[in-house]
Amino acid sequence: MKHIIKLALRNLKEHKSKTLIIAMFILFGVAIVVMGNSFLESVNRGLEKDFRANVTGDLAISVIPEKGTTIDVFGVNSTNITGEIPQIPALTDLERIEEILAETDGIKQKSKLISAQVILSKDVEIDFSVLQDDDKDIGIMDLPISMLFAGEDGSFWELFPDLKMIEGRYPEIGSNEIIVDTRVIEGFVKTWDKPLEVGDDVLMASMGGVIREAKVVGIFKPANEYSAMFQSVYCEPGLARSFAELTYANSFSQELPDSVDLSISELSEDDFFGDDDMFGDIEDDASILGSTSDFDSILGDTTLRNQLNQTDDGAWQFVLAKLNNPHADKKTVALLNKRFKEEGLNAQAMDWKKAAYSYSGTVEGIGFIFNLLIIILAIVVFIIIMNTMVVSVIERTSEIGTMRAIGAEKKFVKKLFYSEAVILTSLSALAGIVFAFICMLIFNSFNIAITNSIAKMILGGGLLHFSPTPKIIITTILVALIGSVISNRYPVKSALRITPIKALSKE
Repeated sequence: MKHIIKLALRNLKEHKSKTLIIAMFILFGVAIVVMGNSFLESVNRGLEKDFRANVTGDLAISVIPEKGTTIDVFGVNSTNITGEIPQIPALTDLERIEEILAETDGIKQKSKLISAQVILSKDVEIDFSVLQDDDKDIGIMDLPISMLFAGEDGSFWELFPDLKMIEGRYPEIGSNEIIVDTRVIEGFVKTWDKPLEVGDDVLMASMGGVIREAKVVGIFKPANEYSAMFQSVYCEPGLARSFAELTYANSFSQELPDSVDLSISELSEDDFFGDDDMFGDIEDDASILGSTSDFDSILGDTTLRNQLNQTDDGAWQFVLAKLNNPHADKKTVALLNKRFKEEGLNAQAMDWKKAAYSYSGTVEGIGFIFNLLIIILAIVVFIIIMNTMVVSVIERTSEIGTMRAIGAEKKFVKKLFYSEAVILTSLSALAGIVFAFICMLIFNSFNIAITNSIAKMILGGGLLHFSPTPKIIITTILVALIGSVISNRYPVKSALRITPIKALSKE
């Protein structure tokens, strides 16, 4: 084997031009793959750290979504086309769910959560015509539209203690007080040309038409200044439930009576509209129209309706938890889902990634597209390598024939060509990794951050950074080696077809 390696190195040195061409393809290909995957790794790490620490915890529990929908802490994502804006339902059997969590090993802390989307304004009406004002150059992402979060008193802030309050205080229990993100204030000023300060009264409105008054009592910065998460507002659960439409009616169901009068369905069209004079004197016939008092009482007793429209003080959309060992989240999620299914509970446990799918799904999509492009690039590179090696075999026909003539077996020729491929790929890949590391170190030293909300959402955060890992390096080298060996199979087969007689005749 030692002699084969020496001969392979000599051959690579003698065919400098082809060796250099193949080496450069491998070098830059490896560098692109390492840098691309290191960037995606940085995005995923930043997203995971941010959301685990400040939004979702290590796992979240919600109701099981309906078919065609997914639920995360930011809302309901639906493929069903309807005119209604879907709301996150309240957890049923909440007491039993909490009992199961208490019985589950490894859960360190837990709390409950309500979330909804709202927009803030100081005016009586919210005027979206500002989006058409060319002078302001305001986009939909600039509006003070925010995620409204409300957690369980006490335990929620213990679960997420890293919020950076820069002015004011937290909302008092049972109040309509809110604390707002600094980014909300920036959007508020840009949109409405009015300041937003501690002590101001504002209107909060939801897409579903709910409007409530609130008082700003605090201003905070996100725990992670590069957070990809949409701007947020925190309040007390009672206020949040009205925007999340968590009323008693949500959990109320009334069965139809066993017998329903179907006599109307038996009437024909003539029975309804056959008499031409039926409506002739209707305007003057009080017996038909009825009195004002009749209209006032047409709905009967509205006490139940009023009660059902009240917010449900015990309703929660999510239970969030942090684990003693965050790396055990998938195992814990599987265990909880098994318990929920066995007991027939309408509940699902999710890891942080699924609980923040509105963001993690975007990053996963970008990762899929990147890897698809890398696969296409790799195929092109290996085809070029294969063609280059085929040309090399043709040029080395006499050399191969001479080796065969002096007794070299096909096995020897095969080992020689594969040795050349492995040596060239290994050295080129290592050079590509060194080149990638130099580029990444230089780029990371600039600490480049983006502020555009859409870009931050797509990229999973505002800080552009590379985070290479041993797994990325090892995987890239292995893929390069395997690809190089595969691309050399056809050239090697071509070399093995060369016989001494054919080589000498060509000479």
